[in-house]
Amino acid sequence: MNFQTLTVTTEGRVATVTLNRPDMRNAFNETAIGEITGAFRALDHAQEVRAVVLAANGPAFCAGADLNWMKKMAGYTRDENLADAAQLAEMLRTIHTCSKPVVARVQGDCYAGGMGLVAACDIAIAAETVNFCLSEVKLGLIPATISPYVIRAMGENAARRYFLTAERFSAQEALRIGFIHQTAAAGALDAAVADIVRALSANSPHAMREAKRLVRDMAGAPLTADLIADTAERIADIRSSDEGKEGVAAFLEKRKPGWL
Repeated sequence: MNFQTLTVTTEGRVATVTLNRPDMRNAFNETAIGEITGAFRALDHAQEVRAVVLAANGPAFCAGADLNWMKKMAGYTRDENLADAAQLAEMLRTIHTCSKPVVARVQGDCYAGGMGLVAACDIAIAAETVNFCLSEVKLGLIPATISPYVIRAMGENAARRYFLTAERFSAQEALRIGFIHQTAAAGALDAAVADIVRALSANSPHAMREAKRLVRDMAGAPLTADLIADTAERIADIRSSDEGKEGVAAFLEKRKPGWL
């Protein structure tokens, strides 16, 4: 595929989707939203890909919405706004539900909708110098479409503060509240991402896909008899799967599993 707003490369088992509008601080518009959605849909079905890295070129990771796009939206009717927002929501859902583990490599400042991109990923690693901001209320808006992912990432209590104050906060604060998983010096960011990707690439693709689904389905679910039964069914299914059998056999026989 040919892209205007991003690049997609594959090296070994790892694909990298790179936001590539550095002059616009990688802010997204309708073109970027469509291309990101299409890229992740394609990678979801790429059997050779074991993990995906979401990265960005330039000094900023993502500044949220493109100003020209916002100017256009200012004249939209409610129905046009609804259709537009639905495309943004679908982009985030596509990243979040991608069957491959997705790692956010956050090299620069990340504002508003950019925080939704990071929160939709499974693992987030940021440079120590990065600042984050949920700036929507300063513009009379709310972070609605990104909220399901951001609240899950940082928690309800932190979301109350940062949704309402629109304060900038540091990578260290983002780590403290759980929004990101790890910080690294700017010069060590690639190595930190490579360590995570290396670990992901060694794992059973089928098991990782099911583990992602497990987290989505279990997080916040009430602890009922049906839930307990569901977990028993899931482990029974994975044990009897081809990769489950191969993984256990390889462990017992002290050899590498077939997926390596």
